[in-house]
Amino acid sequence: MSESDAIIFVRRETLVASPPLVPEIRLHLASEVVPLWQATEADLARHGLPPPYWAFAWPGGQALARHLLDHPDIVRGLRVLDFAAGSGLGAIAAAKAGAASVAAAEIDRFAIAAIGLNAALNDAAIATIEQDIVGEAGPWDVILAGDVCYERPMAERVGQWLAAMAASGRRVLMGDPGRNYLPQSGLTEIARYQIPTSLDLEDRNNRETIVCDSAA
Repeated sequence: MSESDAIIFVRRETLVASPPLVPEIRLHLASEVVPLWQATEADLARHGLPPPYWAFAWPGGQALARHLLDHPDIVRGLRVLDFAAGSGLGAIAAAKAGAASVAAAEIDRFAIAAIGLNAALNDAAIATIEQDIVGEAGPWDVILAGDVCYERPMAERVGQWLAAMAASGRRVLMGDPGRNYLPQSGLTEIARYQIPTSLDLEDRNNRETIVCDSAA
């Protein structure tokens, strides 16, 4: 699938809306879960792409975005990476908070297309990285990771990399709504939010979500 095809798909299958906790930011989001999953099923099989996680503003990303907008000094003037960026919500918040540069990393071409469209909606300058960057050092000062601890293999692999980045002096911020595999050491809770959620995506209507900081 070409980049232009992915952009067309994102525009066709989403509506522009604002996440509940971050009304300042507009995103291309799915209005319904099942139709979007069905629309992408053929492409997933053909191209080996992950499910359309990019089409939803997950609680961890919303918590990170809210915290950055309320505390812009965390990223102001710094180089920021939004890892497994999904819709690019965290990256957009970092740009709005005054980061010197912002990159959003994703392995899904649809997500890359969505991030570009969402950045344009919010007049945010964001570079996209369409590859698996786990294990890379990179030039970033701050790394954002929202909702990355929902499966053990990914959480362990990513957690080791993020711990190494924190040990090298990078600041790591994680947003997590109570997933099972959040690292139990090296992070300090710095904020807590109540975020409305959909029963199509979560097992409840509201998720208590924390922001953790490696530098706290």
